[in-house]
Amino acid sequence: MSVQAEGTFYVQAILRPRVHVSADGSGVVGHAGARLLADLADVTGLTAAYSTVLRPLRPRGTGHDPGRIASDLAVMLADGGEAITDLAVLRDQHEVFGPVASTPTTWRLLADVDERALASLRSARSSAREVAWLQAAERGEGIPAVRAAGQELPGLVLDLDATLVACHSEKEAAAPTYKGGFGFHPLVCFLANTGEALSGRLRPGNAGANTAADHILVLDQALAQIPDAHRHGTDILIRTDSAGSAKAFLAHVRDMRMSGVRTFFSVGHAVTEPVRRAIRTLPDHLWHPALDQDGTLRAGAEVAELTGMVDLAAYPDGTRIIVRRERPHPGAQLSLFDQDEGLRHQVFLTDTPYSGGGSAQFLEVRHRGHATVEDHIRCGKNTGLGRSPPRHFAINSVWLDLSLAAIDLLAWMRVLLLDGELAAAEPKKLRYRLLHVAARLTRGGRRLRLRISATWPWRHELATAFHRLAALPRPAG
Repeated sequence: MSVQAEGTFYVQAILRPRVHVSADGSGVVGHAGARLLADLADVTGLTAAYSTVLRPLRPRGTGHDPGRIASDLAVMLADGGEAITDLAVLRDQHEVFGPVASTPTTWRLLADVDERALASLRSARSSAREVAWLQAAERGEGIPAVRAAGQELPGLVLDLDATLVACHSEKEAAAPTYKGGFGFHPLVCFLANTGEALSGRLRPGNAGANTAADHILVLDQALAQIPDAHRHGTDILIRTDSAGSAKAFLAHVRDMRMSGVRTFFSVGHAVTEPVRRAIRTLPDHLWHPALDQDGTLRAGAEVAELTGMVDLAAYPDGTRIIVRRERPHPGAQLSLFDQDEGLRHQVFLTDTPYSGGGSAQFLEVRHRGHATVEDHIRCGKNTGLGRSPPRHFAINSVWLDLSLAAIDLLAWMRVLLLDGELAAAEPKKLRYRLLHVAARLTRGGRRLRLRISATWPWRHELATAFHRLAALPRPAG
């Protein structure tokens, strides 16, 4: 309210109610929505699969189940935890989350996971993914299609990209990065259809961005994560930036077809001198308007095909080369060639034939969709991918794989349990609205009840998600 005195207005603040704070509450649960993730790990069979493959690491069958520890770590990371000590959020609420291992016990498990056990963890995640995809099919949703130029792309789209993770120099295998920092340079692969993190390889900070061997390994691990029913008989598009344009990698992508996996590639390509000469000699009438993701024309951008003007003899048969030129937006990084031409140029290679609906305009906007992998990586870095708490490289490799599992849990939650805006929400929004909500814990009628506040804006969405989770079919056994 305002009060006038001698021509001057004074504003009287409306005070908040006074509260008295104490640390003696009971029957109150924080991060109650994280129970949704814990149950989802159980319902998809991830916890059971982890338990099976890690059983040899359980000493004499006593103590905490190693598979349950791994599952709890994935839930903690999906919930936004950044260090093993953050398991206390689950451990100190045992009435909701059950027994959770201590920090030393968790450290010992991570240290005991060798390369063989790590491969088994990946296999366990693959089996859980198959269950999650079957559950999505049972719901009638299935795996959503990726869209480009206003139309759905057939099959699956895999995006590979490398990122930098800064860390202290005392970390084993941490090294200087090309950007002047220090840390690791992991290479990861995301499924563009759902945002799932299929595979990743932790590498020293000075690892090469365009190492064909690393791309081949990460791609093979990603394909192994895809259920057989989708890996065979389904078009699988592999997208990378120019780091994936190594001839050995593209030859590997093409060779996958011999084993019944229908892989195609769309990869960036450097603007080399032969490419520059081709661009300069290309007649203006061969440039066509570029498209936006909704299929409308993209202002100030044009696309042209350079196939036949650049030597591609060393690449797989049918490789095409396409270029887009565009007026640079403020802050765009331009090469000397771009500055001379006054336009920004981006080039990519693809083996999608023209007869298969592969016009240069459509293929260019399809390739430009690869940029969404940067969003997946950004969100992944807030889900454990951007942290490397242990000092030992082998343990950090296990941490990375559990971070991928955490990203998967969030993706499965969106596909299986959520609708509308939340079905496309990033982890930060999911945590603020659903996962970090507080609730009361009550007992009655031999039931344990988690009571969400009647005034919480997203209480109905969270309750509906729990009900959908209870209705999901369980894996046999």
